[in-house]
Amino acid sequence: MRGAARAAGGRTGQLWPRPPAPGPGPPPLLLLLAVLLGGAGAQYSSDLCSWKGSGLTHEAHRKEVEQVYLRCSAGTVEWMYPTGALIVNLRPNTFSPSRHLTLCIKPLRGSSGANIYLEKTGELKLLVRDGDLGPGQAPCFSFEQGGLFVEATPQQDISRRTTGFQYELTSRHAGPDLHTLSAPCRPCSHTEVLLAVCTSDFVVRGSIQDVTHEPAQQESAIHLHVSRLYRQKSRVFRPASEGEGGGWRGRVSTLLECGVRPGRE
Repeated sequence: MRGAARAAGGRTGQLWPRPPAPGPGPPPLLLLLAVLLGGAGAQYSSDLCSWKGSGLTHEAHRKEVEQVYLRCSAGTVEWMYPTGALIVNLRPNTFSPSRHLTLCIKPLRGSSGANIYLEKTGELKLLVRDGDLGPGQAPCFSFEQGGLFVEATPQQDISRRTTGFQYELTSRHAGPDLHTLSAPCRPCSHTEVLLAVCTSDFVVRGSIQDVTHEPAQQESAIHLHVSRLYRQKSRVFRPASEGEGGGWRGRVSTLLECGVRPGRE
């Protein structure tokens, strides 16, 4: 997760090897990949950090493969009504190509409808099986040059499904066991803060008024009093009355393990 079908990365000249006559055929997963890529030409789209798209743009009878190129060390992928496959090419321009990288993937809440593989030179390694991870889990893997192959799983209904995840590439080692949690609670570097300001749904300045913990969801709800509202894409923060001190108020969520306390800015 090479007769005539190209490899998953879309690299010219990399073809599936033909097995000797008496030998076994390619594994089922590779056959599936060959069918997907041989049945339709890949579509290409580009962005800097994040991508959002829909499988409804594909014709129903075609199993298309769409290619996405991301140039940041962190971002979000959201794929509504997943069909066929999506190849996410990670080409961060903040790291040296020779540096060892660790890739962490955190599925978004309610994410379903696809398996996620690590793709390198046409070979696939299963990272996240559809429905396996719960809220707050973010497994990490050793990452070299390559990308993610997101394969839509067969569905019996036409209800709305979205496969979504946050990704983060870091230069630190993840230790002997690469399937460990990332460090979502660590302080952000200056570069990460700048990236967040440019790409986040909202940018505010304020303080934490209260925190309520939800152990069942492994989340903490943070109630914020905002003195400066620089930008918001949705109505997370609403104007507060004079009796509440003015400004804006809103609620956001974070992982329970972060141990957030009131009073912090």
